[in-house]
Amino acid sequence: MLDSGPVIHEFDAVIVGAGGAGLYAALELARDGVPTAVISKLYPTRSHTGAAQGGICAALGNQEEDHWEWHMFDTVKGGDYLVDQDAAEILAREAIETVIELEHLGLPFNRTPDGRIDQRRFGGHTRNFGEAPVRRACYAADRTGHMILQTLYQQCIKHGVRFFDEYHVVDLLVEDGLSRGVVAYRLADGALHVFRSKAVLLATGGFGRMFRITSNAHTLTGDGLALAYRRGVPLEDMEFYQFHPTGLAGLGVLLSEAARGEGGILLNGKGERFMERYAPTLLDLAPRDVVSRAIYQEIRAGRGVDGKDYVWLDVHHLGRAVIDEKLPDITDFARIYQGVEPYTQPVGIQPTAHYAMGGVPTDVTARVVIDERNTPLPGLYAAGECACVSVHGANRLGTNSLLDILVFGRRAGRDMARFARSTELPELPAGDPAERVRGELDALRSRQEGEPPARIRKELADVMMDDVSVFRTEETLRRAQGVVRELKERYHRVRVQDGGVRFNQDLLEVREVGYLLDIAEVTVAAALARQESRGAHYREDYPARDDTNWLKHSLASRSDGGPLLRYKPVTITRFTPKPRTY
Repeated sequence: MLDSGPVIHEFDAVIVGAGGAGLYAALELARDGVPTAVISKLYPTRSHTGAAQGGICAALGNQEEDHWEWHMFDTVKGGDYLVDQDAAEILAREAIETVIELEHLGLPFNRTPDGRIDQRRFGGHTRNFGEAPVRRACYAADRTGHMILQTLYQQCIKHGVRFFDEYHVVDLLVEDGLSRGVVAYRLADGALHVFRSKAVLLATGGFGRMFRITSNAHTLTGDGLALAYRRGVPLEDMEFYQFHPTGLAGLGVLLSEAARGEGGILLNGKGERFMERYAPTLLDLAPRDVVSRAIYQEIRAGRGVDGKDYVWLDVHHLGRAVIDEKLPDITDFARIYQGVEPYTQPVGIQPTAHYAMGGVPTDVTARVVIDERNTPLPGLYAAGECACVSVHGANRLGTNSLLDILVFGRRAGRDMARFARSTELPELPAGDPAERVRGELDALRSRQEGEPPARIRKELADVMMDDVSVFRTEETLRRAQGVVRELKERYHRVRVQDGGVRFNQDLLEVREVGYLLDIAEVTVAAALARQESRGAHYREDYPARDDTNWLKHSLASRSDGGPLLRYKPVTITRFTPKPRTY
């Protein structure tokens, strides 16, 4: 058995996840004097924000003329007009002050010769509403996410934020339509801890580990989304999952868009610069969904390298000085993992599962909403990749992810502080608030026979990669739906090999497989229902975008028979949907 009773903590605000969104929210709360706890299943500076390479966009205009309205337009168009435009305006407007504040907090951006923040080109970012590429991405070499994470963590320590590292949140306490806190499992000794709180922020990142080839860390298993889903919160736009064009072939380790932003080019197996066929204006810097599909079309046409399933990324013509100054990490990845020298050789790349546009639905203050009328669930917030405020729509632009976590992480912290000042600490549910999850964990640890979770996890990753990736059809989606249902049934008989309580990582990895199965089931159901192609969701049997029937967000709610789908309208303020060409 696990411990006889949970340890109780009380904080005005609890943040689940210590990436960029969680840390910025925590910093805002701490600066406002709100007692705050950050719960992380990792040491904070190992959070996946640190893997983001290329940059954070803001229309500073340091290299050439730029305006936030152009940034907003690119975000809406890049998202194939599924973006909520009120949120996109906030993102583009507040980008400028957010980046400047980061600089003041100590982030070491690359500099122009006159000392301003340097900016580079990135996919889908244009001047004058699509006329030509623009330099909008602010960067710290190809380690921008790492620098953001370090800067914010240092500031949180400075302002007295309380951290609970290597605690896995295993349940949300939601009762009578009110968030009351969370239950967490401490890895060191298996003890359950209950955090009673006025406000809870989910900032748990994505779920790329449901695919075989992914840029995501092993810890990105959709924990926050699945816990919210199990507590009655619908998930929004889960059919839209982005594949980044340039993952290392066979591995998925990301080679940042910064390489193409600095002038790198894509070549097929014949040495042709093939993006001229697919995006004649932006070429290699078209949005990621466009480039990923182009790569697969080249491979299907037999123009992969030596007939295989990858193409080339070539940066050798940039010269050693540019490569060493601006692309040091990603070129080292090529040397380490592929044994090639980017100074002189092209690098083999293929699309890799990278980013979830969908997630826990929120309003523009990061409050979680529970229906198509955008009714808030008091006290529950979400920000970052696990959330869907819908600034990304059907396809996220490069560098908008770091911007999203910062703009809406900061907004979450500010609204949580307002909420904490205006409400009393809620009562915990009657009895043992950890009872439900305690029974689940005890059952897993005590089961003597059953299937190893690694087998289920592998089969899930295979079917999602093969049947629910860049190209989809009703046939592939129905096949995936059947496999996921079978895996969910087998999961009920899964066995944990480690029966102990101290540092029992096996137990938590089994929980993570359960989260991935829930998220995969929702993704497949939403993709099967959407009979059109839009952004990252490409149906070969419905290849056209259908604004008449499908210009709407999906909401998937849990039921005994599987996900139930409802829809809500897209917020359109400035830009009416038009054909999307590059």
